[in-house]
Amino acid sequence: MNLKIKKYIYPLIIWLIFEIVAVSLWLKKDNLFYLLNFSYIGTAIALGVYLFINNYRYARPVVQLLVGTYMLVYLGLICRENMQIEGFWYYLFLGVFEAAVIHYAVAKIFGPLLFGRGWCGYACWTAMILDLLPFKTPELPGKKIGWIRYIMFALSFVFVLALFLFQAGDFEIIMFRAFIIGNILYYTAGFILAFVFKDNRAFCKYICPVTVFLKPMSYYAVIRIRCDEDRCISCGKCKRVCPMEVDVTDNSRKRKNGTECILCMECVKNCPAGALY
Repeated sequence: MNLKIKKYIYPLIIWLIFEIVAVSLWLKKDNLFYLLNFSYIGTAIALGVYLFINNYRYARPVVQLLVGTYMLVYLGLICRENMQIEGFWYYLFLGVFEAAVIHYAVAKIFGPLLFGRGWCGYACWTAMILDLLPFKTPELPGKKIGWIRYIMFALSFVFVLALFLFQAGDFEIIMFRAFIIGNILYYTAGFILAFVFKDNRAFCKYICPVTVFLKPMSYYAVIRIRCDEDRCISCGKCKRVCPMEVDVTDNSRKRKNGTECILCMECVKNCPAGALY
């Protein structure tokens, strides 16, 4: 594909996908918020893709800041919506297709069938901060403690279920406080794990309950890093720069840590042979 066309076609495709979602939800829910919400996120991500294609060094951090801050500060703190997994369970139990349920459906349940764990690489407000820490690539071997995420997933479910079973009052206040406290705990755990394991993404690998949704769906992702085996020189640089320790030289969906890929593109940018795409 012509380079000049490529600079615009990929960002445009991303933007159009989000616009389709935005307009569909706007018409379905008769709520302008959904049009503005998904249009903003789609525009931010499309901008990031454009900057990346044009070799802008801070393309991904720009998207993280634009989307992550919007989700955390505007939706979470100003609009008082619990966008954590507890908010998803809350609306699910209410039987209401709103806020967190729509967010999870688009970004974390069905969306990964298209873009894998792109959410983790470009939109997560927890990772947005953790990625600023000094351990951008793991300095120690990965630990086999990923089972903790399933415990966290179960605890989040049990917490919200208990609120309904015991008919707790002031649900909205409780959920907002849970959002605040949950974020404080997540950031604290993320910082501690990053420094203990010398790995900015340790929280994502071992603790984050959202990955229970993301991992199985991203196995079937359409957008994924591929390797031109004829051009690969087996230098191992892609493995050294990957924050999630994914073996991108293996094109199989069963490749090592395949469902951990966050599409950060560090491997693509650092491949000396241009074998990754």
